[in-house]
Order: sequence, then C-alpha cells, then structure tokens
Amino acid sequence: MKSLVLTGYKSFELGIFKRDAEEARYIKLALKKKLLSFLDLGLEWVIISGQLGTELWAGETVNELKAESFPIKLAVLEPFQGQAQNWNDTNKQWQEEVILSADYHAFITERPYENPGQFELRDRFMIDHTDGALLLYDLEREGSPRFFYERAKAMNEQNQYSLELIDFYELQEIVYEAETDF
Repeated sequence: MKSLVLTGYKSFELGIFKRDAEEARYIKLALKKKLLSFLDLGLEWVIISGQLGTELWAGETVNELKAESFPIKLAVLEPFQGQAQNWNDTNKQWQEEVILSADYHAFITERPYENPGQFELRDRFMIDHTDGALLLYDLEREGSPRFFYERAKAMNEQNQYSLELIDFYELQEIVYEAETDF
C-alpha cells in the first residue's frame, strides 16, 4: 500500500474543542500506531482533505513521523477553495500550519463551495486515487465519516480497496496503554 486516505470525525463531533486537548493526544497516538504498521507495508503517502479534527491531527502526526526520519509524505487535497473561510482564526491557523508542512497541496475543484456534491466528488476522487483508507470511525456512533465509510466499504467488499477503522474500543485501549506506561 503506497497511498492512504486518513479521515474521521470532526473535532466537534467528538466533543473536543481544543487542538491540543488531552483526548487529541490519544487520537494522535492511535493514528501513529496505525501509520507505523502501514509504513511496514510500504506506505509512502497519507492524504487528507484538511478538515478539522481527525484529519488535521493526522497531518500533525505525519509531520511528527517525518521529523523522526520516517519516509512518509503528506498531501492535503481540499474539496474546494475557501474550505476554512468560515472557521475561527485559531482553526484557520491550525489548518494553515498543516498545509504549509505538507508535501503537496491542491484543490479537487478549483472553485469555492457550491453544493454538497463537492464532498461526494472529494470522496470518490480520494478512493479512486489511493490504495486504502484509515478512518477514526465507530459503527455504533454515526457522524460525518459515515458517507466516506459507505463508499470505501463498497470498494472494499469488491476486494478493490483496503479499509481499516479505529473505533472507540481501540481508542480506549490506547488510553489504557498510555496510562499504564506512565
């Protein structure tokens, strides 16, 4: 697997309202653990769309791995121009930091938001141009990742796409491991 889409819940869907909240540390630990296992399988690129929450934490995690000399690259493919225009300044800055540290940045549609179909186009584009996906998503708690999950699952069922989830049970295991290591 050379390329992987990484997505999941937005921060507010998880009740996390600070980029560096304690809960975010555990999410990043879970992401790092999974990414390290994918690196062993030949992972080269992690692709995100630059959304708040899981995706920006993933961007930070990839950058931390790069700083540790792991051979991994980050691409940010925003669904449209101006994705962050209605975000508060703190969140805009967070996204900008991740984009500036990315190895590649582009827009899937070179125009501003027009309709929800641009998110479906983003999902299809990312699935069509990657080998698999890693989602922070729990099947027992719906949220915005559901739409991407359903599209990726359909491809996975045809044995054409790798799909892996980090659910809340796995996150709880990460918390437990981290707390027992201290």
